[in-house]
Amino acid sequence: MFDLSIGVTRRARRGMFREWRLHALSVFSLAVAFVCLGAALLVVTNLKSLEDRWSRAGRASVYLKDAASPEEVASLKDALSRVPGVREVRYLSPGQARSEFGVAELGKNGDLSGMPVEAFPASLEVHVDPSIGDAELSAMVAKLKMLPGVDDVETYQSWTERLARLVRAGVAAAILLAIVVLASVLAVVGSTIRLALQRRRTEVEVLKLVGATDRYVKGPFVLEGGAQGALGAAFALGLLAALFFLVRSRLDGELAGLIGVEPAFLPWQIALGMVVIGSLLGAVAAIFGLRRLVSV
Repeated sequence: MFDLSIGVTRRARRGMFREWRLHALSVFSLAVAFVCLGAALLVVTNLKSLEDRWSRAGRASVYLKDAASPEEVASLKDALSRVPGVREVRYLSPGQARSEFGVAELGKNGDLSGMPVEAFPASLEVHVDPSIGDAELSAMVAKLKMLPGVDDVETYQSWTERLARLVRAGVAAAILLAIVVLASVLAVVGSTIRLALQRRRTEVEVLKLVGATDRYVKGPFVLEGGAQGALGAAFALGLLAALFFLVRSRLDGELAGLIGVEPAFLPWQIALGMVVIGSLLGAVAAIFGLRRLVSV
């Protein structure tokens, strides 16, 4: 059995080297399909990381009414500080809010420079423990909105919900692309293996005449199909990684600080899974491609 496996592997390697142009074209075609799938998975992965980060932001902005007196603000701040799970409460005056929005810097040569300080409401920036769930935070917000000195409360949950919808849409797109990749692998590898079999028809007929089994005849072609799928996925990952790190190196570091997440490449589990799945699909495509040409 071991000698048989060595013989099949050697024939597969010899066949790929002898017809390298044919196999290279197949690998390139598969790589194009896997690049599309990998790009979709890359976007979904980073959106999911951003969703997780924002869902654990643990922050709420309590916007105060203009008529709120300093005593009401101090009382509200003291009351919030005593709420279980609240880590810090910071008062932000209209001038500080204007400065933190960057109007002082961005508006020197723009239209925002003329905006008055009064255009920015005073607020209390509440930092809560990340372990607090959405239900508890929503209950806290509902109570805060009922207080007389509070104008509005922003918890940024709406942005998290939008990201969740984007992630679900991205997953659906990735599934659709996976189906396209499946069809591409079956079509490309199947056609390539059938063409390779036609070119080696004489070799196959000689092997059948000397008593070779169908498994021994088909074995090299199945290995070649698996290798094409794995190489196509690996080549796609390499190309995608090069493009990703090139783009990331040109991104402003302040952007990552603003959104709170550094863009990351695909986890190694997903990358390895793409290569393994590509290999399995290639082998299956080769088996189906040989079904009518070599009797089972």
